Amino acid sequence: MKLKRYMAVLLCICTAVALSAQNRTEKTAEEDYLASFEDIIIAELTASDEYDNKMLALQYIEDAVGRGLDGRDITEIQTALCTLSGEGIVSQSRTNGRLVNNFPDIRAKACDLLGELNTPEAKAQLEKIALADNEPMVTTAAIRSLGNISSEEADSAVNTIAWIERKFSVLNPTSSMAFEVLNAYEKLAPSLDDRSQMIQSISKIAVNYTYVTPVRDKAKELLRQYTGVKH
Repeated sequence: MKLKRYMAVLLCICTAVALSAQNRTEKTAEEDYLASFEDIIIAELTASDEYDNKMLALQYIEDAVGRGLDGRDITEIQTALCTLSGEGIVSQSRTNGRLVNNFPDIRAKACDLLGELNTPEAKAQLEKIALADNEPMVTTAAIRSLGNISSEEADSAVNTIAWIERKFSVLNPTSSMAFEVLNAYEKLAPSLDDRSQMIQSISKIAVNYTYVTPVRDKAKELLRQYTGVKH
């Protein structure tokens, strides 16, 4: 009798496991189908000439990122973000010689979302846009994302960020960008092999009175932290 009861319990457990596996398989298949359909929509909206459609593509991507990308093929999402981050810079559309796809807010949002992917391709695109774009809001977004995803190539990221900071400190210094530069340095510092470039950049921010006091104070605090010297 005990053996029969044991076998009955075992059969129930095996049945439950099988049903659970079937449900997971069906759910995974459904999720894959929906993701593929979503990718098609994102690609179509990205390819559109209309500003509103490109913004909608970013909303779809943001929703997908919010749900989590683990296990999902992100090829189409990454391709779309690389395209959108270069609108008006890498890819230009003109009508009668006039640039008609210069959408800095699209580029900035795409840069922020690229920072969620954490791939070598995303990092390369962020560096490319950061170096090529002259809009502070776009380069600020690129810097923010580079600080989030570049720990494995921290020295390369810091060199890019330092170059951008030097460029904008002359052409168009903004406290918001300087603050993001400092935040990025703070995140990347533990992974750096050589801190000299970063320290030199922070030192310039600390004494640049174009920037607001809280930004300069943050720079001075980071210098104390990384060099042990009061400024």
